Amino acid sequence: MGMRYTILLLGLFLAEALASGQAPLEGKVSYLTSQHVYVRFSSTDGLHDGDTLFMKDSRGEIPVLVILSHSSTSCVCDALREREFRISDPVFGRPVELKSIESAKPSEPAKPAEAGETVEEAVDEAALAAAGKKQEIDGRFSVSSYTYLKNQQTDGRQRLRYAFSLAARNIGGSGLTVETYSIFSHTLGQWDEIRENVFNGMKIYKLSATYAFRNSVWLTAGRRINPKLSSVGAIDGLQFEKGFGALSAGMIAGFRPDYQDYSINTGLFQYGAYLAHNFKGGAGSMQNTLAFIEQMNQGATDRRFIYIQHSNTLVRDLWFFGSVETDLYQKVGETKETVFHLYNTYLMLRYRIVSPLSLSLSYSARNNLIYYESYRDFLDRLLDEKILQGWRFRVNYRPVPSLYLGAHAAYRYRKDDPVATKNAHGYATYSGIPGIGARVTATFTWMQSAYLDGMIYGLGINREFLKGKLQAELKYHYVDHHYRSAEMAIAQHVGEAGLSWSVCRKLFLSVHYEGTFEKSLGYNRIFASLSQRF
Repeated sequence: MGMRYTILLLGLFLAEALASGQAPLEGKVSYLTSQHVYVRFSSTDGLHDGDTLFMKDSRGEIPVLVILSHSSTSCVCDALREREFRISDPVFGRPVELKSIESAKPSEPAKPAEAGETVEEAVDEAALAAAGKKQEIDGRFSVSSYTYLKNQQTDGRQRLRYAFSLAARNIGGSGLTVETYSIFSHTLGQWDEIRENVFNGMKIYKLSATYAFRNSVWLTAGRRINPKLSSVGAIDGLQFEKGFGALSAGMIAGFRPDYQDYSINTGLFQYGAYLAHNFKGGAGSMQNTLAFIEQMNQGATDRRFIYIQHSNTLVRDLWFFGSVETDLYQKVGETKETVFHLYNTYLMLRYRIVSPLSLSLSYSARNNLIYYESYRDFLDRLLDEKILQGWRFRVNYRPVPSLYLGAHAAYRYRKDDPVATKNAHGYATYSGIPGIGARVTATFTWMQSAYLDGMIYGLGINREFLKGKLQAELKYHYVDHHYRSAEMAIAQHVGEAGLSWSVCRKLFLSVHYEGTFEKSLGYNRIFASLSQRF
């Protein structure tokens, strides 16, 4: 477990892409669901479905999102790698990715979107375009290969992943929008699990048709996540919403995807209603959502809860987001009762002191979500587990245009944990090194938990060639981990090399190698991806 944890942790920290000399289009993460990340821009002029969005962190500028669909100010995105996103995280699209090199023209950076603009605005524009607009069709198909080799052996594992997305908006100039996003993945030599159940490899995250009427009414049929009900996840069925000026009211009726393989499961019926309010003032905006949801399993109540969400930017340079889930139903043995249990709380405050300096603080308190029918075989254990609480602090500072500094720290604990989980991370990135025009990033990470003490030190360099069409990177990390339970230490040397090639305006190829070496073991991972937009 320790070795797997080490490899997973490195995967989170050792991904990086290359900087562009063109002025970026800047935006902010406006909402999160279990499958998608929503980003708000002041304008998406130059962005296309299938384009890559980037973030600045301890490793410099890294590719983190791919655009599935977009409108004039909003993007619905899929994460490229395992990463923890937060509301109001800054992201940007690089012009060299958005246009062909021959036609790209220098432009001024777009004004960053307000952090408080919510996903409802983004999705209502991107997925629920009003009737009578111009038809738009965007799609993307990609093939990826992940190969894992141990000790230079050739009998390792290779996993293939195919992804397809399509958004046909305003079909024939009407208010009809059809969207789909799905992936299929499998490991070579393990086809039996696919033959046994195709949904072991096939995951359909979105497959829906939405009609937007002219009088602020829309109706959706199929599988889709409602942005006003993010905690519910994908809904297989019907969704309806009607707007009344600043207020909007909606209803849902359908099924939850199967909790084992994400297929359609008609035994998991759910229904609910919600009320949302949007307010815009001179300095910012505020949004509130209140929802009631009943989820069932084979006709019996599985979960009944209230969901409340609030976002606020009414104070200049200050942004607040909070969400609360409160369960209303409990069944222990044969005893059913109405309760009022606070299950999940998330609060986040972000303040921009001056333009190059920002601070953020977040708090989360999470219990295991309990579905009384689905989880009844191990309900006692779930009820006994303590609430998980955590704090996170982040600071970012850019003293000069070419230097980025940042640090964040996190603290998580349960009352019965022997040791709280703590970590700290810092980075310094300098771009435009004289003579070579490269970007250099230095990092450090410290972590401590009930079973691990560790440090990771890193140094990376990346550079563009051929006017940005070809990008190369080299990185090195030293990992020093001490496992408490086994009383052993592991030192690892990790090297990475990557090439990314913009073959043409809509075709992108990347190859990435990562080698992890210990005293007696070696691990090699090769990731290759080919992506085509249309």
